[in-house]
Amino acid sequence: MAETASKKTEKTSGGGRPRLMLMDGHSLAYRAFFALPAENFTTATGQPTNAIYGFASMLANTLRDEAPTHFAVAFDVSRKTWRSAEFAEYKANRSKTPDEFKGQVELIGELLDAMRAPRFAVEGFEADDVIATLATQAEAEGFDVLIVTGDRDSFQLVTEHTTVLYPTKGVSELTRFTPEKVFEKYGLTPVQYPDFAALRGDPSDNLPGIPGVGEKTAAKWINQFGSFAELVERAEEVKGKVGQNLRDHLESVKLNRRLTELERQVELPKAVADLERAPYDRTGVAMILDTLEIRNPSLRERLFAVDPGAEVAETTPVAASGIELDGAVLGAGELKPWLAEHGHKPLGVATVDAWALGTGAVAEIALAAADGAAAWFDPAQLDEADEQAFAQWLADPARPKVLHNAKGAMRVVPEHGWSLDGVTMDTALAAYLVKPGRRSFALDALSLEYLGRELEPAALADGQLAFGADEGAEAEALMIQARAILDLGEAFEQKLREVGAADLLRDMELPVSALLARMERHGIAADRTHLEAMEQMFAGAVQQAVKEAHAAAGREFNLGSPKQLQEVLFGELGLPRTKKTKTGYTTDADALAWLATQTDNELPVIMLRHREQAKLRVTVEGLIKTIAADGRIHTTFNQTVAATGRLSSTDPNLQNIPVRTDEGRAIRRGFVVGEGFDSLLTADYSQIELRVMAHLSEDEGLIEAFTSGEDLHTTVASHVFGVDRSAVDPEMRRKIKAMSYGLAYGLSAFGLSQQLNIEAAEARALMDTYFERFGGVRDYLRRVVDEARATGYTETLFGRRRYLPDLNSDNRQRRETAERMALNAPIQGTAADIVKIAMLNVDRALREAGLTSRMLLQVHDEIVLEVAPGERDRVEELVRREMADAVRLRAPLDVSVGDGGDWESAAH
Repeated sequence: MAETASKKTEKTSGGGRPRLMLMDGHSLAYRAFFALPAENFTTATGQPTNAIYGFASMLANTLRDEAPTHFAVAFDVSRKTWRSAEFAEYKANRSKTPDEFKGQVELIGELLDAMRAPRFAVEGFEADDVIATLATQAEAEGFDVLIVTGDRDSFQLVTEHTTVLYPTKGVSELTRFTPEKVFEKYGLTPVQYPDFAALRGDPSDNLPGIPGVGEKTAAKWINQFGSFAELVERAEEVKGKVGQNLRDHLESVKLNRRLTELERQVELPKAVADLERAPYDRTGVAMILDTLEIRNPSLRERLFAVDPGAEVAETTPVAASGIELDGAVLGAGELKPWLAEHGHKPLGVATVDAWALGTGAVAEIALAAADGAAAWFDPAQLDEADEQAFAQWLADPARPKVLHNAKGAMRVVPEHGWSLDGVTMDTALAAYLVKPGRRSFALDALSLEYLGRELEPAALADGQLAFGADEGAEAEALMIQARAILDLGEAFEQKLREVGAADLLRDMELPVSALLARMERHGIAADRTHLEAMEQMFAGAVQQAVKEAHAAAGREFNLGSPKQLQEVLFGELGLPRTKKTKTGYTTDADALAWLATQTDNELPVIMLRHREQAKLRVTVEGLIKTIAADGRIHTTFNQTVAATGRLSSTDPNLQNIPVRTDEGRAIRRGFVVGEGFDSLLTADYSQIELRVMAHLSEDEGLIEAFTSGEDLHTTVASHVFGVDRSAVDPEMRRKIKAMSYGLAYGLSAFGLSQQLNIEAAEARALMDTYFERFGGVRDYLRRVVDEARATGYTETLFGRRRYLPDLNSDNRQRRETAERMALNAPIQGTAADIVKIAMLNVDRALREAGLTSRMLLQVHDEIVLEVAPGERDRVEELVRREMADAVRLRAPLDVSVGDGGDWESAAH
């Protein structure tokens, strides 16, 4: 690869000189941190990734654009360097490193290690000194050098063969500083730059300048006298007040001059020749990106595109990916004999995502066996014997099948009149159970991580078959996928046994997947007229809010522009300022709610209403767009999104519909009973999280509160406040309800104070009193965190694990976030598991009873069924029984049921 890279350098730099690129890691990471908002780049465990993402993006772009043959990154170790030893105030004015930035440099280092990129950090020296040393050595050895840094002191290193790439807009735009560019900007040569910097001073490093002397005067003096040393020698020749200021500050500027000179003789563990770029540990890179939940496919592609090993991968035959395939493209009459020979073994099955393509039927299928046999066919080209043989194999529960995202196949195979049974492994679900915190379960990523095998990049796009290529390449790519799925299945069998999740996959997740596929196919009927009227109503409310906002502001402005809103609120209206951010003062919902309590001006309240109405309008618009030709909405349920095991939905997201507001209830009236059915029936558990908490904690007082038959929150409040139940007022009950649920969700005293709008001390006192009365809950919450810190994970009643490595993090923010998750995961995860068991029990009982009624939705903790004529009473009895018996808890499950002609009317 060195030869290939050298050829690239020859093209870009001329002369065939090798090219070394050096990056200032801390400088660029810090710029990336402020260029990208942390709130948009945070993992589920609370780890910010904005600096990592920005750095990686810049790294990928510069490696692509500059094509260096050699590469290294230098980092600062600490602020204690030879400069701070000489000048104690050096950089002493710098603010404390933001908590959100801490830890990201270490993770950048891990990414660089996986990229096989050398990195340096030398005690007592700054990254600039390391870069200066390497640049000087490299140029002496005949290299061209590129220095990527946000520190202007590096300009002194610029020569005909050393160029500085200086970020001028975040980390996305770089300016090339050559000798000509340095002279153009400062009127000086690079050699003169330290002289100039010494006279100018540097506020960022806390190096004092000379009063009355700016950049122009400093540059003029250097040009006039030729050098700093000559200026000092002839300081008496400088006339006027600035001359006297120079003479008065000679000692400080001499110190500046020593400190601004970069050290070029740092002792380093590696020589320039050792910095030649090497192929990545591609599995390691993929794992780091997945762990950090960096899902942007563009970044991943850009990083892998500049892997020095990529050119070898691109020219390597498919067989070199670690497998030998005896693949065949089957025509009419050839599938039946192939299945007769291979269909008795476990087969990996890969299909094109037909539902996503909008075809409503499977477009292409590939099968692969462990002995290397593989086949590809188009279902539309099967003859009658082939189709019959395939349908029998597909429906046979005794024929093991391994799929990736099996629910997709289960959803579409009925279009052919087929049924799918015998799925023994779903590699996406298995990966989720092994690492529930990851956010990407793409087949190519899993193949790389667990098999060390790359799927053919030329034929794949985001893990799916890319159309438009040669048919043979398409078929081969899909067969490779099928074999990867089969091999992943074998790998995950072992992994699942290691984490005790094999039963969860077999007995819960796979059956739930099959049920969800049927529910997705059923969909739920929608009243288009009602929803369109709702959309118009919300649109009118949005326009009314705009008019009121303009009136409250005294002028027109764009309500969707944070900058304009800031100008109006804090500039023109002079309202109290909120939390300072990089772009001004925050105008998020919490800030507007706070402002509403601090002023008589109506604008904050109007803005909150505008945003809420706009959000509702978008929600309803999304519902209308997803009404299919059959008049029903077919959402997609997701099993691998929430690390706790809860289900979610997309296209549309039904969890976006508010449950407790009048507007949300009105939207739910748009979901109606379909033709041929009598009503919708809804069922959910009453206070399931609190019942689970009572069971797990074994707190006798809390269990008694559930079994007393009285209102739970009133009973608990009477214990906490030490009053008779009849003396519990609504405010007491509200506080206790908020705290009880807050404990189940890992809420802190500060979070409770925010929720109840009380002082943190009062919230803490309330929690302390609660724990005095319910000591079992306190002991349980402490125990669950301690056990998770020791084992690295929490576990539900059914063995679902959630891994929380940040419980032992040195970063306080990450550690406290992980602690809240440790409190939350066993309770929320057990509740999610109970709901899944209930769904399976209800579905099985419906089918065993021969009823036509069917399950349509599962949203939050609620199940929605469509009831056939004459089946109402039997369905309710069945639902109550099966849900109540899903699991036996010390605080028994309580089921609420309702029915009606629409979702809202069926509420209970």
